[in-house]
Amino acid sequence: MYRSFSFLFAGVLVSLCFFSTAFAQKPAQSAEKVNPILISSEIPDVELKNIDGETIRLKELVSLKPAILVFYRGGWCPYCNQQLSDLHKIEDQLYEIGYQLLAISPDRPEKLRSTLNNSDLGYTLLSDSPMNASKAFGIAFKVDQETVDQYRSIGLDLEGDSGYDHHLLPVPSVYILNTDGIVKFNYVNPNYKERISGDVLLTAAKVYYEN
Repeated sequence: MYRSFSFLFAGVLVSLCFFSTAFAQKPAQSAEKVNPILISSEIPDVELKNIDGETIRLKELVSLKPAILVFYRGGWCPYCNQQLSDLHKIEDQLYEIGYQLLAISPDRPEKLRSTLNNSDLGYTLLSDSPMNASKAFGIAFKVDQETVDQYRSIGLDLEGDSGYDHHLLPVPSVYILNTDGIVKFNYVNPNYKERISGDVLLTAAKVYYEN
């Protein structure tokens, strides 16, 4: 169970969720029951794949430069694609501050390449197809069979996109991390239609850079 707090942040009302435990290894049964890692926590040591299928250790990557981590549901999700497009509008400013921008989804590397080829994104896309990273961050949840069937009926194949039959998705989430892998800011919203705005993220990025 989580508690939601709101505060006025540089003139913008931001809602964040703070949770009572570090992270949940077991996927939640719904998006509303996820249990993300806390602000000030160190991120878990997890492996991801890049678009070439090479293994990437997240902690090693983050140690090179402060990072903005974006977990999204997949290239099939229109809300996620809109979020990625909005991030693209501020990515140069984020780079100027000193960040790297990492976007993580359950899509297998081949699907990531397709997303990259069909867009003008300049930041790094990473695959969490087994959902180990999302589980370690406490944001993975099980999609119920009715929803899986509904997706399949309109041509959305979660198994084909991820290469796994786990039927897991991440709650869309954004984390700001320093080079020690410490969470300085997060936005986790079980409502997949609601995403943090680029303006709010940019403001947070300036405030929390290496703080």
